[in-house]
Parts: sequence; C-alpha cells; structure tokens
Amino acid sequence: MVGFLRTLVGASALSVAWSKPLARRALQLHEARAMAPTDYTLYSSASPDTVLNLRIALAQNNVDGLIDTLYDVSDPESSNYGQYLSKEEVEAYVKPTEESVDAMNAWLSENELVATPLSPSGDWISVDIPVNKANDMLDADFSVFTHKVTGAQTVRTLQYSIPVDLAPHVDLIHPTVTFPVEVVNKAVPALAAVPNPYSQAVAPDANISAVCGPYNLPNITTACLQYLYGIPTTPATASGNGILVAGYVEEYANADDLKIFLERYRPDVDPSTTFATETIDGGDNLQNVTAGSEGNLDIQYTVGLATDVPVTYLLAGEDTHDGLSGFLDTANYVLNQTSIPPVMTTSYSSNEDVISEKLAYNLCNAYAQLSARGVSIFFSSGDGGVSGTGFQDCTTFVPTFPNTCPYVTSVGATGADINWADQGGVPFSSGGFSNYFPTPAFQSSAVAGFLAQLGSNDTGLYNASGRGFPDVAGFGVLFATVVDGAYAPSTGTSCSTPMWASIVALLNDELLNAGKPVLGFLNPWLYSKAAGALTDIVKGNNKECQGPNGTATGFVATTGWDPITGLGTPIYDKLRAAAGL
Repeated sequence: MVGFLRTLVGASALSVAWSKPLARRALQLHEARAMAPTDYTLYSSASPDTVLNLRIALAQNNVDGLIDTLYDVSDPESSNYGQYLSKEEVEAYVKPTEESVDAMNAWLSENELVATPLSPSGDWISVDIPVNKANDMLDADFSVFTHKVTGAQTVRTLQYSIPVDLAPHVDLIHPTVTFPVEVVNKAVPALAAVPNPYSQAVAPDANISAVCGPYNLPNITTACLQYLYGIPTTPATASGNGILVAGYVEEYANADDLKIFLERYRPDVDPSTTFATETIDGGDNLQNVTAGSEGNLDIQYTVGLATDVPVTYLLAGEDTHDGLSGFLDTANYVLNQTSIPPVMTTSYSSNEDVISEKLAYNLCNAYAQLSARGVSIFFSSGDGGVSGTGFQDCTTFVPTFPNTCPYVTSVGATGADINWADQGGVPFSSGGFSNYFPTPAFQSSAVAGFLAQLGSNDTGLYNASGRGFPDVAGFGVLFATVVDGAYAPSTGTSCSTPMWASIVALLNDELLNAGKPVLGFLNPWLYSKAAGALTDIVKGNNKECQGPNGTATGFVATTGWDPITGLGTPIYDKLRAAAGL
C-alpha cells in the first residue's frame, strides 16, 4: 500500500514518541456503546504503558460499486450472470483512495506512529500504541474489563473519537467498543440409545426407516442424507472445484477418524481419501490429541458427501488479534489467494449485538468480496432459536451474525416429527431478523409474505425491516460422526450446514464439466429460480426465548419462507434443473 511504512515501531522508539506533545485536532465521536456487554464487569483503568495493537479500517473507495456488481453477476436474469471478478478487480473496488491514504499517513506521522498493512487491498492496517497515547489521540478511556465466567481480562473503551477531517477516510478502529467475540455453534454431542449403530450404506430403494432409523431415534448418515435429498454418489471430476471448511477454537479434524467414517458409511469411496490442511493465526491441526466434534463433523460430512471434491480445512489458531475469533483474519487470508475454492462453510457464529455495527458491516463487505469472486458462503444459523446462540431470557429476540449479512447463505435445521414424511423445524434452529442490515431486495417478497401471516404476533420483539435468516435448512439431529475412533452423534445447525455446502459443490462440479460458471453468491438464485427446488417446511418453531411471563416465545414455521427453516430443505434434482443442468 503506497505511503504506509511496513515495519512496526519497537518499544524503544515508541518511548521517545510518548514523551512528545501530541498534535491536536478537532475530534468527533466515531463509535460508542452505552455499557459493556452483560458478561463483562469493569475492573480498572488500563495501565498507561500497556501497548495496544489497534487495527484501522480505511474507507473503501467504491464498496457500493462492488455490491452492485455482485448482484449483477449473481442475478440469474442478468446478462452478466456468472461473470465473477478477479482478485485484482475486487481489490480495485475496496482499496482506499490516495486521499484516504495521505490523510491517514499525515495523522500517523504527526503522532509519530507507523502502520503495517493487514489486508490485500490495504483497507486494513495496524498500529502499536500505548494506552495513554491512544486515550489522548482518540479521546477514549481504555479500561480493563473482566469476563464474569472465564475471568479473562481484556482492554476496551466504551467510546472513541477521531479528527473531524479524518472521519470520511476511516471506517472504524478496532478493538475498541467491540468486546472479544466468543463464536459458538459447535456441534452438540448427543446421547444415543443405540451405543454403536455403525451401519453400512443402504440401497437407495430401501425403506426410509431402514436407511435413516426410526423417526424418534434417527441415525443420520451420508446414506440417509442421500436418500432424503437425492444427493448423488457419483464422484466429482471437474478441476477448479473445492470446499473450504473454516475451523476455530482448536477444533481439530482427525484424518484417522475420517478413514473410519468412510469405511463405515461410504464403503464405495476409497478410505484413504482425505483433506488438505491450512492454518492461520498460530493454528495447528494436531492429530495426536482428542479431535473436536465440530471439526470432525464438518470434515466427515463434506468429504463424505461431496464425493471426490477437494476439501481444505482452514483452522484459525488463538493468536487472532481481530477480536472476531479469526473471522476477519480468515476472510482476508482467503481474499489474498489468487485461486480459491468456490464453496466455503462455517459452523460458528456469534450474537449480532456483541459486535459494533461498523465492524459487522466491514466483515460483511469482506464476504461480499469473496462472493464477487464466485464463492458460495455458508454459515450455520445458530442453536438458540430466537435467543441467538443459546437459550436465555430475552427482552427482544437476538439475531446471530454473520448470518444477518446478506452476502452469506444461512442454514437452519429440521428434524423428524410424527413420521418421516412430516418433518419440521427444530426449536434450537436460530432465526429472525437483523437489527443492523435491512431486508435485501432478493428476499423482500418472501419476508413480506411471512410478516403478513405473522400479523401482530411478537410485535416489538424483532426488527420487521431487517434481513431475515436463515435462507435454507436441512436435517440437523443425531448425525453419526466418528471421534477418537468411536461413534459420536452430533446435533445442531452445524450438521445441516456442511451438508448444504456439499450439495452446492456437487452442483458446481456438474456446472464446470458443462462449461458453465459455478453458482457463486446463492441468495438471489435461491429466492428466484431455485425457490421451487426446495421442500417447504411448514411445521415447527424456534421458541427458545424466555419471556417476562415465564413462557417461551419465538416464531412458528409456516407456508413459504420463515425464520426457522428459511425456504426449506433441498431436492437435488430440482436444484440441478434450476441451475440449468
């Protein structure tokens, strides 16, 4: 990035700068929150000598143009459909202007600070700065806050300001008002009445109970999902295809467990089939320790369903520094690659309200950049119904993020109800409406239809003008996985998410072999051409919010889109037809 110094200032150099008076400019409030999150308590003022590593997001020069182009290449009715952008073309939309670079250089220079670029386009930089200097430059009050449960301490401020003349050039400074984000949605280990139901693949014409188990004790395997949704077993062959599985919080994926999984549930697949591993932020996908239930689930149901599609496990370690458990670091890492897999799946999320609105928009724009390059991005919607990532008392419904970002496809969960022909949304399937992002055009009609049926129910508990989620759903109960060589069933929206990623990867394989572009950003296609390629789920609810009167509240599934199961569950052959195959 032109003009920015690329070497961090050492402590000895900083000590000279600290003793000098700071240049002062008129300041204006840039971000603020009324109080710390309920999980945190104020401990003390931060030591003035504590050195902060602050990340600064410069204004992107034409993000509106990027979004317009994204919708153009993602609209099935557009003449530009499927004409995705290159790495360089995307960067041209978001790279800061020379004016912004010069303004930032001047501000840093007059305060004797240097910066290191963090993102491929130069819109993110970092600076090391002591607390006393940061307080003065930003009119902030950096303090130490303690997490009530873990006891972990973090330095944050409840507000900060920047120079008035710099405001047009700066998106946000982080970490400031956004507290450490604990991403959840890990697969929930579930108790099984059958201790070791290892079953071989079953002929597709068998009775559903023989394939998937009885409705009140399902045994969801690759064969069951292939039966339910018509997922083909034909090996993929196209070059340029792939699935990127994003992993966090030391959720290791074990190659030996995958081998056992394939031997048991995909005997038609070479059991030596494995996955590639990449790591960032000090991550290491250890193979000699207990594997993670989430890491194994995500790998086993991508390698196991998307037959012969290359799968890469990208694991972020704990040295993230982005305050988002590595979400932003992951996006920037992938954006920096010249060639990237056209499907990316993530089984983690956070409550939207713990992230500042500016930071949420910035991360969402990073997903827009990936989508513009032809990547289909999946996120599990969460496992707390309308209470976000976990059952809790709610004065209002809690949406999850990044699910509320319009440029990702959010996946909810279903389960068997009275019988296998009568499936419904499960109570834990998170869904609702964003408080940050407005209803996007691609789903405005679908959301309006749901709100008309909802009427005055739940009025005041959700934002009726917000982006609705999830977009789609799939079975999410009692998935058979292998952990440390043993049967370990899992439940959650993180089960249905890699399944959807696998389906799209198989469709992409057919498209590439037919000389057509991959599906890319799915939502405009899902809500138009593909809407009829899904089974509408009309039963179930996600009433996981404990109201003031002691009763659980939430949404109820109904005809059409709903904030529990979205548009519904997949029908592979119909999706194939909707994709023009």
